[in-house]
Amino acid sequence: MKVENSLFAGFSIFKSFVAVGSFVLMSGVLSSCEGAFEGVYDDPDKEVSIKKGQLVVDATDWQTWHYIDLLEADAAQQKEGKGYSAIEIKIPTERLEASVDEEHSQHEERAGIYTYWYDVFGEGLSKREIRQFVPTKNQDEPASWHLAVHRNNVRTNGGAVYMTAYTSMDDLPESSEAFGEVAFTEDEWNETDVWTVQEKMLQGLIGNQGIKVNSLLSSWLKVSLPPVPPTFTLNNHVFILKLKDGTFAALQLVNYQNAAGVKCHLTINYKYPY
Repeated sequence: MKVENSLFAGFSIFKSFVAVGSFVLMSGVLSSCEGAFEGVYDDPDKEVSIKKGQLVVDATDWQTWHYIDLLEADAAQQKEGKGYSAIEIKIPTERLEASVDEEHSQHEERAGIYTYWYDVFGEGLSKREIRQFVPTKNQDEPASWHLAVHRNNVRTNGGAVYMTAYTSMDDLPESSEAFGEVAFTEDEWNETDVWTVQEKMLQGLIGNQGIKVNSLLSSWLKVSLPPVPPTFTLNNHVFILKLKDGTFAALQLVNYQNAAGVKCHLTINYKYPY
């Protein structure tokens, strides 16, 4: 998420390791892949160019949400040569209670880390089983924000999203009133997609943050397994974000990697207010 030297790219090597129990080979696989999924855990390249009406967010870190205030972003871009930096806030992982792990209820929406087993070498991410729940504190948030990104996940601050048929910001209707009667999608609870703990990935176990995300806006970047290594699919349609104050913004993901090929390094076109 650069060179095809990830765990999945070396899957045949990994199977050999399992067969012979070679610790030396295992160490080689781990050191070469910089994480468990192909390109999903690369070191970011900070050198990027930012154009007017565009946001560049290094969302590569598994443990960080990047909060964006579109009003501040627009104000920052009014100053020549000045880019906008999202507010970075770590995902809480320290357990709140010292008791043994609690049983998980799919009807609960509790802040915490939900560890799932995924059939990454078989049927893929759609086949999964809950294995552990660790309660944590709620996610911290800045005083003012409109959307937040974590890798291929996006959430809104009480907003809702509509996906248009447009693939260019220039083709949008002049006014957001054109979308006044369409159905918008709000954020929903999610405990399977915000990957944050990767220590047991070799066993197919991933710790996910339990939090509300916007599944529709998150669809602008899809990670698919199988195949192995995973594929990344960019959806470049323009999305309309209806903010909780009733105003609108237009958003479009136009690239999910930087010049060095680091994935989850997002370039977002935006128009606010729209």
